[in-house]
Amino acid sequence: MQLKVPPVIVFLFFSALMFLLAKVLPVGYFDFFGRTYLMIGLLVMASIVVIWALFQFYSRKTTVDPRDPSKTTTLVDSGVYAYSRNPMYLAMLMVLLAFGLWLGNAFNTLLAAGFVGYMNRFQIEPEERSLESIFGKEYRQYCLKVRRWF
Repeated sequence: MQLKVPPVIVFLFFSALMFLLAKVLPVGYFDFFGRTYLMIGLLVMASIVVIWALFQFYSRKTTVDPRDPSKTTTLVDSGVYAYSRNPMYLAMLMVLLAFGLWLGNAFNTLLAAGFVGYMNRFQIEPEERSLESIFGKEYRQYCLKVRRWF
């Protein structure tokens, strides 16, 4: 599998769509007590998750580049990967949700859901097929134990 659009570009595209939606759509604005705290909490959690995930990849000396899963040398299934099969994408989702909170437009949750759908279909499913062909039964058992997102 050769990925044509890197996940970071997909993340930036959905971020831009969220910004445009918040500026153009005249309805959907919301505010609530604790919105800022929730936004900061999501950003802190996203930072912890992505740093933890990257550390695990580097300590196992395997690739972090999602564009070509065939370069993967080790199945990382401990640490944060014991809770999520895709913690880096989960961190991107948390940042999108925090951005949506900052923008204050409720319709941005639909775009965050669109991000999840796009990533599932065009990134994660091809990655999973590739990882299953590399690691076989070990990867299938891992998928049974650990959820895709959280």
